[in-house]
Amino acid sequence: MLRVQCDGCGKEVRAGENHHVVKIEVFAATDPSKLTEADLDEDHMEAVAELIRESELSGEELEVEPPSRRLRYDLCANCRKRYLRDPLGVALLHYSKN
Repeated sequence: MLRVQCDGCGKEVRAGENHHVVKIEVFAATDPSKLTEADLDEDHMEAVAELIRESELSGEELEVEPPSRRLRYDLCANCRKRYLRDPLGVALLHYSKN
């Protein structure tokens, strides 16, 4: 039997009880109209090699983020309602009125 725990509140969802799945994909948005033939002709391997050389000289770790990321969350009914009201959690942020 599959055991499901709510990723919002940590509550275990019992067998037969409805739970909900949220899938999110995060990726860089690009403007295809800004891509030129010169961009396609450019040799990007030389730029990558230069970054690697620079990081080796400085001793820094080269941080490379994946171009996209897929996330999956299981939610109980109460957390689903809360998520749908405020998916980005902006209600939790308090902005200065300056």
